Order: sequence, then C-alpha cells, then structure tokens
Amino acid sequence: MNALTVFGLVAVTAMLVCYALEERRPIYSLAFALACVLGSLYGFLQGAWPFGIIEAVWAAVAARRWWRRRGRFG
Repeated sequence: MNALTVFGLVAVTAMLVCYALEERRPIYSLAFALACVLGSLYGFLQGAWPFGIIEAVWAAVAARRWWRRRGRFG
C-alpha cells in the first residue's frame, strides 16, 4: 500500500466512524465534515474528481448539520 492509499483508508474509516456516532453529540457531525474534507482531498489527489466533488458536497452538508445542532446538547 502506498501513502495515498493509506491516507484514503484513514479518511474513509474516519467518515464511517463519525457517521455512526453522529447522533450522540454534535461534535461528531463536525468530525464527519472534516473527514469528508479529507475524503475529498483524497479523491482529487487520486484523480477521481467526481468522488472529490461529492465528498466536498457531503462536507458542506455535514458542516451545516453541525451548525444547526451545535447548541442542542450543551
């Protein structure tokens, strides 16, 4: 495995874990958004620009979800 593949694996694993925990606390929504940014970066670096674009959109959606939920759990 090369470094780019490991980076992608870490990014996608972080996305999966944060998505699974997202309902527990708003911070996981923010972490999911950041993991999506990493996934997007991986997509662009790999040359799979459609994946990079979709992950960037997911990052924006997750960041908005975090922004809306951030005050609810104190």
